[in-house]
Amino acid sequence: MTSALNSFLLPIFAQNLKKELNRIMNYEGIIIAVATFLIIGIFHPIVIKSEYYFGVKCWPVFAVLGVGCLAASVFVENVLAAAIIGVTGCSLLWSILEIFEQKKRVEKGWFPMNPKHKERYKS
Repeated sequence: MTSALNSFLLPIFAQNLKKELNRIMNYEGIIIAVATFLIIGIFHPIVIKSEYYFGVKCWPVFAVLGVGCLAASVFVENVLAAAIIGVTGCSLLWSILEIFEQKKRVEKGWFPMNPKHKERYKS
């Protein structure tokens, strides 16, 4: 009799526990943190490659995309999606500064110079 009662009550208890944990715990902060970490990690090689192939003249593309993402994040109803789009927009805008810094790193010899575009750099 008790095993039948346990087999009946256990799924109900587990289901209620799951609902209670979902009510108490908010995973959006962790998801946003992981997404931010990945976005920053993705933009690091994008900045390096952009400076290598296009030089600093590609900064307006980052500016337009960054402002576009920030504007779009205002109109997205889902908080998680809006935060990720906003973080992407800020990362795009920060990449403008990093492109100019990347040029300085190339001039110092810390990163390879594109041999086809040596005229971009100080001798």
